[in-house]
Amino acid sequence: MQTDRIIAFVMAGGQGARLQPLTTGRSKPSVPFGARYRIVDFVLSNLVNSQIQTIYLLVQYKSQALIEHVRKAWTISPLLQSQFVTVVPPQMMTGEHWFQGTADAINQNINLIEEHRPDLVVVFGADHIYRMDIRQMVEFHKERKADVTIAALPVPLRDAQGFGVIAADTDGRIQAFEEKPAHPTPLASDPTQAYASMGNYIFDANVLVKALKETQEAGETDFGQHVLPRLLRTHRLFAYDFATNEVPGILPYENRVYWRDLGTIDAYFEAHQDVLGHEPVFDMFNPDWPIFSSGYQGPVARILGGEIRNSLLGAATMIHEGAKISNSIIRRETVIEEDVVLEDCIVMDYARIGRGARLRKVIVDRHNIIEAGDRIGFDAVKDRQRFHVSEGGVTVIPMGRVNYFARDNRGSGRGGYAE
Repeated sequence: MQTDRIIAFVMAGGQGARLQPLTTGRSKPSVPFGARYRIVDFVLSNLVNSQIQTIYLLVQYKSQALIEHVRKAWTISPLLQSQFVTVVPPQMMTGEHWFQGTADAINQNINLIEEHRPDLVVVFGADHIYRMDIRQMVEFHKERKADVTIAALPVPLRDAQGFGVIAADTDGRIQAFEEKPAHPTPLASDPTQAYASMGNYIFDANVLVKALKETQEAGETDFGQHVLPRLLRTHRLFAYDFATNEVPGILPYENRVYWRDLGTIDAYFEAHQDVLGHEPVFDMFNPDWPIFSSGYQGPVARILGGEIRNSLLGAATMIHEGAKISNSIIRRETVIEEDVVLEDCIVMDYARIGRGARLRKVIVDRHNIIEAGDRIGFDAVKDRQRFHVSEGGVTVIPMGRVNYFARDNRGSGRGGYAE
């Protein structure tokens, strides 16, 4: 049986302006998530687990951290030429400009489609936390002889007003697109819900190439605004119901249709709460559908004492006596000194929290030192004088000096552990 030739483009060039200050020195897809991952790892893992392993990662703004992460963590197979994750910056093949939109980003790399001659082209975003068997969406696409298939998330009508909405018939054939409508078209099967576009697409390769050339001639740049509405008039476009996707290993207590756009600090913070607990909404442990990431070679966490409740600890973290940590995520090579109290916090890699410090609902970015006895997260007025405080009351401490490491003396020239 002949296997479809599929290549994937992952859109990883966004600025992530609403996720500031976490995106001050890095792109949104490279922002750390959980105790060991980065946001981009989720879409890449979904693709690889779905046996789609010819992957181009299109980058643009503040891309160095993402490039380094992919170089260190995402070498699939040096022996098989069709299995790779390759970073592609703007090539300026069509003019002296960066990517002007999603369609323009693919159009600037249309030579890659022509080189591989695939049957299907998968175009996915890199900004979301979810698990998805993309092969099931491919089968849906083929069964309906679709030219384009768009992943769609059923959401309550009251929430659909903030999304691009897809109006479709009972078979999934798309009838119209509605951008943040005041009155969203409900599902044909459920009048209380509507389809929100997830921004993930499968294209027939020939249809895509022709559409991109027409779009370029018209001076248009975006899939959602330009390419898809144009194709809807002449081609077969379908909505794939993400709620029907079945990923192996999902446990009964999890939200089987979990999908989070980490567009803001508060959304980012809340998604971390979803991975905590005895029965988390999104359980990071799933051997049947793993999320791959860095091959960090450091040792396991060391707990010298203290009280730890409902928290995740990254590798090589050190917890000292008297520390109290609850509902928090501590990433690798972090040092929590004596008598520290952390409540509802995210502490990223290579940070040191000084003796007696008290932090509540705080995100500490990488390479930071929190001084002994400091209190953060208890007085929003004072916190705003030093840091960023979100609408939801999350205090964010921006990334510190990148040459600061909490546990060792790398400044002497030693390389330390690889990420």
